[in-house]
Amino acid sequence: MGGAQAPEDRLASMKKQRLQHWILAADITWAFIALSLAYVMRYGFTWNGPTDGTFFTFVPPLLVAVAIWALIFSWMKLDGFRRGWDLPATLSQLFLALCLLMAVLMAGAYLLQIFLSRLTLSYFGILLFVGFLSIRCTAHTILGSRYVAKAVRRVLIVGNGPVAREMAAKIEGHPEMLCHVVGFLCSSDASFDTRLPGTASEARMIQTLGVIELIREQRVDEVIITLSKPGSPEVMNLATRCRREGIGVSVVPHPYELYLSKPQLLDLGGLPILQLREAKSRFVNSSLKRGLDIILGFCLLLISIPLVALGAIGLLAKKGGPFARELRCGQFGRHFWMYRLNSDRNAQELSRYEIILQQLSITEMPQFWNVLSGDMSLIGPRPESPDRVKHYSEWQCQRLNVKPGMSGLAQVCGLREEHSSEEKARFDLQYMMHSSLFFDISLILQTGWTLMGRLLRLKSLGSQKPLTTGSGATDFGVERILPSAHSSQSSAD
Repeated sequence: MGGAQAPEDRLASMKKQRLQHWILAADITWAFIALSLAYVMRYGFTWNGPTDGTFFTFVPPLLVAVAIWALIFSWMKLDGFRRGWDLPATLSQLFLALCLLMAVLMAGAYLLQIFLSRLTLSYFGILLFVGFLSIRCTAHTILGSRYVAKAVRRVLIVGNGPVAREMAAKIEGHPEMLCHVVGFLCSSDASFDTRLPGTASEARMIQTLGVIELIREQRVDEVIITLSKPGSPEVMNLATRCRREGIGVSVVPHPYELYLSKPQLLDLGGLPILQLREAKSRFVNSSLKRGLDIILGFCLLLISIPLVALGAIGLLAKKGGPFARELRCGQFGRHFWMYRLNSDRNAQELSRYEIILQQLSITEMPQFWNVLSGDMSLIGPRPESPDRVKHYSEWQCQRLNVKPGMSGLAQVCGLREEHSSEEKARFDLQYMMHSSLFFDISLILQTGWTLMGRLLRLKSLGSQKPLTTGSGATDFGVERILPSAHSSQSSAD
């Protein structure tokens, strides 16, 4: 059996690799420039000729730093696009990677007794961070500019359900794919998802025979089928006609939940086989993760004590006292009491004081005690009530294989308590697949960026209504919804 890959897929893969190589090359170039600038900032514009060894003592460490950075770049996937563009995530990952790089450099210089100016190295590290971040932001800006608009492929998504919405979000979060979603195609009896912009005003009703003409009108380059039954006669006919017109066709395999693993497409005598491999991380339930929880949890608990105390003082008059506990399901469905400040998240009217406590997550800081006691982790799926858990599908129950967390991938991506368990499960299971020490610390830093963003927004708070939080992960910016009519069956996903 051999792997099968379409020419369009190979081309997209080559473009992605080329982007990664360009970013790495820009990083290396900037490293040489940053060292020169750091030297000038420390010693000024002094040059006594080649016999002056001050500058040249930094060259061997620089070459070592470049080699180490190339390894870290590949290992930690630091181009900023591989898991979707997200500025807080890029900030966190670059910060951690550069801390690791500078620690290795300083430790190596000390062991080898190479005496380097620590101030110069500090300037060098700061310049590297600013430059590397600027390189990725510039690449993101260029990819979204009109100068590359001609290279962007126009994509039509067949379906209007959760998988279709997630596909649109993924495409928007990966500008390096050079794709743009022009709309959705679904049957006339499928209800439109109101979370998609423009569904009421821009929907168009057409006859089935007019679908290809509409696709030509929209200059569609590729059709992505996200239906649960892509083998229906109507869909097969659509795919066949699209291929005849030179339009690419891609299919998301169903059930979608199966391939939250590492899939590999094989070709067995012309029969495509999607091979699924279990891909859960060993770190997610490891003693190393528990050690991180204890060390960081204890430090954060000490830092949070003054904030929790101030919050509790303002809630002394609340019925039941300043603290509350809620019954939640932990690892393997075991029940435990989760602690928090006594401020109702679902209250219609809250004082400004309680709004601040909730927006800065001070109400959740007592959960550091849950972390130290072993019921929770700093990072993991948010714990839910037993009433909600009993309605889990078997797929969603996989969230219970790990300890719940104070924060997690779903939370930094903007999903809150009011979002469905299925939506959060998609992010939580992705975290379980890719969990690592680096990823956990990165998510902790991203949570910090999120709280800082809320603090800045609170300064402009002009009403008593709670602020919306998160990164807007459910807003996809899709331009048009294109439903097909007279379908023989519902194609809503």
